[in-house]
Amino acid sequence: MQGVKKLVDLPSMRVGYGSGADGPGDGAAGADGVRANLDPSWLTGDPPWLSLFETWLAEAIAARIPEPNAMVLGTVDAQGRPATRTVLCKGVSEAGIVFFTGYDSQKGRAIAANPHASATFPWIALERQVHFRGRVVKVDSEETRRYWESRPRGSQLSAFASAQSQPIGSRAELEEAAAAVAERFGGADEGEPVPVPPGWGGYRLEPDVVEFWQGRANRLHNRACAVRTADGWRLERLQP
Repeated sequence: MQGVKKLVDLPSMRVGYGSGADGPGDGAAGADGVRANLDPSWLTGDPPWLSLFETWLAEAIAARIPEPNAMVLGTVDAQGRPATRTVLCKGVSEAGIVFFTGYDSQKGRAIAANPHASATFPWIALERQVHFRGRVVKVDSEETRRYWESRPRGSQLSAFASAQSQPIGSRAELEEAAAAVAERFGGADEGEPVPVPPGWGGYRLEPDVVEFWQGRANRLHNRACAVRTADGWRLERLQP
């Protein structure tokens, strides 16, 4: 199109993964500071993905990665249309990873139609990613209640006021709805406990596939994967 200024030359953009003080190559530590190449043998225990994931998450927290528990959640709706959005992981266990949302939100409706999802933790500053794929189930009401009661009051009031994913006319209308809910429960800063909103709660992604990615020089990245099978977990290295 004539007259459009080219602001960014995307094809020429390059990031030098896996280059350290010793220069590029398999032996060089990348941004994660680890000289050793990620290998499927790092996946140990039952399930084999849990220990390494918890270690990498703790290291992302220690490295002050912004929102280290943020993950890109992918769903597919009843019409087969995919969508992604960033949500916060609020629980990790042998069973899987947990997040919370409105059941009638866009993601909630997609999960109801197709109860499978993906989630990716993009720790790009550490040249690491972890990717989950599997079935999604609702957590029980007690787990939802425990998490809800740990939330700040303002977050509780906002969740109660919002018909998540539904259109609204203006920011002012949204703020008025939040103010009305705060008044209903006795105030924005204190008052009676705010109950769990109807139609709000947690989901657990129960992974069948968990892949760990480590950036390396010349795009010769490391990928180690745990795949659930009828006979247990299969560990494998994937080509970059």
